[in-house]
Formats: sequence, structure tokens, C-alpha cells
Amino acid sequence: MKRIAIIAYGLFTVAGGVLGATGTRPDSSAAEVAAYDASHQGLIRLLALAVFAAGLSLAIWTAAARPPRLGFAGGLLASGSLLLSGLATWTAAQNPEFARPFTSLSFAAGAFGFAVPLALLIAAVARTTPRWLAVTGYVIAALAALSAFGMLTSVLYPLIPVGRFGGLIWLVLVTFRKSDD
Repeated sequence: MKRIAIIAYGLFTVAGGVLGATGTRPDSSAAEVAAYDASHQGLIRLLALAVFAAGLSLAIWTAAARPPRLGFAGGLLASGSLLLSGLATWTAAQNPEFARPFTSLSFAAGAFGFAVPLALLIAAVARTTPRWLAVTGYVIAALAALSAFGMLTSVLYPLIPVGRFGGLIWLVLVTFRKSDD
């Protein structure tokens, strides 16, 4: 079950990254966001579904992996953040006049709101892995946790994909290294 869940999580995460690559940015104006959302509703709905499905897949992985308590909490919180991000993205596509606030919520939930709890999951699971994998996990977790300071300065936005995609790769390695399915 863990392997299927992590593969699904990976596919949906990558799909979300690809689908969202051409979208608006956190510093885009309300008019730019509304215009983009109005003219790309199908793409945005697909993006919303991919992010939502990634969150659900991560929840399934967390339940199947049974990480230590702090990791379990982090996994569920990260999953919930992705679910919220997907729902906010879908809502923005439905209501272009409210696109800016829902797009901001989607970004916040899918960026800082996701990366910081994911750091808890990775750090907790890292304690159960061989030294080389644990050190790598701790570095990814630390960088993901530092992404929270992106709420103060956009200079730290590059830490978000380190947590998101570095964390994904790390969880895949852990899953396929230790899988007892």
C-alpha cells in the first residue's frame, strides 16, 4: 500500500508542478490573477484536482507507513494543507472575481502550510533510517522548515520546492528501501 500511495503522491505532485508552472505568482495583481483564472478555468481545475489528489495520496502513505507520532501529525497536517490548497485553487477557478484571495490562500497552504508539516514528517521518519538517509532527510527537513520564513520575505521562496520535491524524492527512497508491503 505504501508503494502505491507514494507513487500516486509523486505523480500528482509532479503533475501539479507542471500544471501550475505557467500560472500567476504570489506578487501578481488581482487583475492579472482574475484574467488568468477566467481564461484558464479548465487548466486550473485540473491543477486543483492534482494538488487535492496529492494530499489524499500523502494521507494514505502516512497512514500506511505508520511513522512516529510527530511524523504522523506532520504527514496529516501536510496532507490537509494540500487538500486545502487544491480546494482553494478550485474555488478561485469558479469565482474569478475572488481569485486573488483564494489564489493567495492556495499558495500559502501549498507552500509554507505544506512544507513545514512535511519537515516534521521527514525528520521523524529520518530517525528510523540509516545514517546517510537520515542526514539527507534532516537537511531536507531543515530547509523545508526554513521556508516558513518565506512569509516574511520572498527571497526564501526557493526553499519551498526543496521541501516539496526533495521531500518527495526522499520519501520515495525511504518507501522503496524499507517497504514491508
